[in-house]
Amino acid sequence: MRLLAAFLVGLLTCASALAAEGNAERGEEIYARCKACHALEQNRVGPRHCGLFGRKAGSVPNYQYSPAMKKYGVTWNEETLDKFIENPLKTVPGTKMGYAGVKDPQERADLIAYLKKATRDPKICD
Repeated sequence: MRLLAAFLVGLLTCASALAAEGNAERGEEIYARCKACHALEQNRVGPRHCGLFGRKAGSVPNYQYSPAMKKYGVTWNEETLDKFIENPLKTVPGTKMGYAGVKDPQERADLIAYLKKATRDPKICD
């Protein structure tokens, strides 16, 4: 019985890890939703995404952030971005990003995989 329980825990752990793996191609499709306000290489209604990973929240030059985002203080990485994208208004109350969020964990993983790939591309983000 213990062996079966250990096996099931291991199986669930592997399934969770697989769900967290993002698919950049699917993420590019999901990013189409973001394009209403964001672009990779330039500020729009929202700040540009080039240089996103490793950048402190609220720090893109020439972009007018909300006071809440300026105070948020995190550095964007997979974990902080996942939390924010899931529910921006709850994560940073007072943010200008009036979007309900991406609730599906796989969609968030795919979107983050795309952003990681696209924001490293020197043809897009130099």
